[in-house]
Amino acid sequence: MRRIDITLADLKRPELHYYSETSEVQLRRRDEPAPGCFIAESLRVIERALDAGYEPESLLIEERHLEESVVVRCGDVPVYVGSQEVISTLSGYKLTGGALCLMRRKALPDPEEVIRNAKRIVVLEGVHNPTNVGAIFRSAAALGAEGVLLTPDCSDPLYRRAARVSMGTVVSLPWSYFGKSGQSDPGLLRKAGIVTVAMALKEDSVPIAGIPAADRKRIAVFLGNENDGLCEETIAGCDHSAVIPMENGVDSLNVAAASAVAFWELFRSPEACAGGGCRL
Repeated sequence: MRRIDITLADLKRPELHYYSETSEVQLRRRDEPAPGCFIAESLRVIERALDAGYEPESLLIEERHLEESVVVRCGDVPVYVGSQEVISTLSGYKLTGGALCLMRRKALPDPEEVIRNAKRIVVLEGVHNPTNVGAIFRSAAALGAEGVLLTPDCSDPLYRRAARVSMGTVVSLPWSYFGKSGQSDPGLLRKAGIVTVAMALKEDSVPIAGIPAADRKRIAVFLGNENDGLCEETIAGCDHSAVIPMENGVDSLNVAAASAVAFWELFRSPEACAGGGCRL
């Protein structure tokens, strides 16, 4: 079967509604009870999604990218081709990477599967902003995390902006959701032998560097909602409550910025931590 390249002349083609009229929530629920779809934006995100086994349904791409290897890798799917101006008109904004791909979601693993063999875990509780979720995933992947668990009220990691900000790490880093309670479960990780650390502005929180080296062999870092942080039950259920020391009257960092600092410190090897050296 030959790939179908379609030069855009009619922006009202019914096949294009996924790129212009269908919300991300509708895409996610398209095939219920089976997993739905998502839009991958930029050649980098599309490539990482293909590497991770996600299957494309169609491509919307600027003419200048038509011969890119990523397009070839998408196989025999419809490829809608247009100028930057035409595609911007269709999608409603100027594309950052000149390419969009409608991709099928995969079934998520169970939380137990995500943490089974992992030594460094990230837990997100009620992080609503997709930019923050994407940035946290990027830092998590860059600094050694091996899995992410989210509460159901977090922004979907596969939302277009989250995936783009993450530089595609949302499709390469294993992740899943806790149950439908809307609250994370430190007990699930503690039963698996993982030490749990709540990042929380509490009077009894210890400076982040004070988490013992012995407790970093298998560790999970809990990060909370942008406004309210972690809920009290979650903090109480964790082994440690930690804080990043601040100066100049600042009480905290944005959750995405805080995550990078926390991962850098807590994901260092126990040997590096004990010796004060770098994590590598």
